[in-house]
Amino acid sequence: MLFFDLFCAMQQKNIIIPKTARYFVLGEPSEKIEHIWIICHGYAQLANYFIRNFEALNNGKHLIIAAEGLHRFYWQGFTGRVVASWMTKEDRLEDIKDYCNYLDLVYKEVLLPIKNKKVKINVLGFSQGTATVLRWLTIKKPLVNNLFLWGGTFPSDIDFKMDKEYFRSIKTYFVMGDKDEYNDGSTVIKMEQILSKNEIPFEFVSFDGKHEIDQKTLLKLADKL
Repeated sequence: MLFFDLFCAMQQKNIIIPKTARYFVLGEPSEKIEHIWIICHGYAQLANYFIRNFEALNNGKHLIIAAEGLHRFYWQGFTGRVVASWMTKEDRLEDIKDYCNYLDLVYKEVLLPIKNKKVKINVLGFSQGTATVLRWLTIKKPLVNNLFLWGGTFPSDIDFKMDKEYFRSIKTYFVMGDKDEYNDGSTVIKMEQILSKNEIPFEFVSFDGKHEIDQKTLLKLADKL
């Protein structure tokens, strides 16, 4: 009985601590920069590898910023490949708050040295990163010109109706491979219905491929900006 009473009396306490987080940059900040990309990887990836998918954009006019999930872990066992995640179901609200604060700090630090006031800000979330960027935009509402939701799904806690005016100010691209092993046709239809219901303009882009960043599609989209 004593053990049961002690267990029932247990309380969770959260404490805010200083933490060093990292991000990776492709390109050099300068007045020639016309586009800033803030990209968020998917589950079990690392930013320094994910950013390699965007090397074709490194032409002096694009600055690519790859943020990284705050939770790194070994993919198999206790050694070897290290990967990262944005969050899990455990203490999820605090994790969401943490990565939104982190992304906001990265956003502000990157924009500070850019002198070209006409620079366009592009945000891309891949797979799990789709939910990540949507939560960040909903909570912090940074100035964004173009949003790329690539190979991911909408988190259930996002209320597009409440924030539809904000999302209407952003050009949204919904990108999916026609052979994506994690998303089928019903997923695409459901997401399109949500955006259409809330009268949020978007462009659906399908490519011949799987759950991946397709280079040809990426370059075509970049050329349209």
